[in-house]
Amino acid sequence: MTRADRALLVAARLLIAALFLGGAVQKALSPAGTQELLAMRGLPLWLIWPALGYNAAAGLALVLGLALRPVALSLAAYCAATSVFHLQPDDPWQMTIFVKNWAISGGCLALAVAVRPARPG
Repeated sequence: MTRADRALLVAARLLIAALFLGGAVQKALSPAGTQELLAMRGLPLWLIWPALGYNAAAGLALVLGLALRPVALSLAAYCAATSVFHLQPDDPWQMTIFVKNWAISGGCLALAVAVRPARPG
């Protein structure tokens, strides 16, 4: 991997991390929107707190370069799973977020492939 490739990979990690760290801050400062999505699905409102913790921990792991492959894979699954909260065909904004979640999931899968250790030989 070239120096430029490594720099691009760091930039990708930081950009993805910013999304999840921002999500954690948003959940902390303005939980009502997320809690509304939980309530719409009949889920307990306290689930916002583990989601906030996961967003913060995963984002920080990306920034620090810790456990990148498992974190990226778990983020891909998280984005796919949480996309269902935004599957609201009558709301164009929520549908945009639904599609973006799948795109972010794809980016996390690509990150997981990019950060795996090189095979010898």
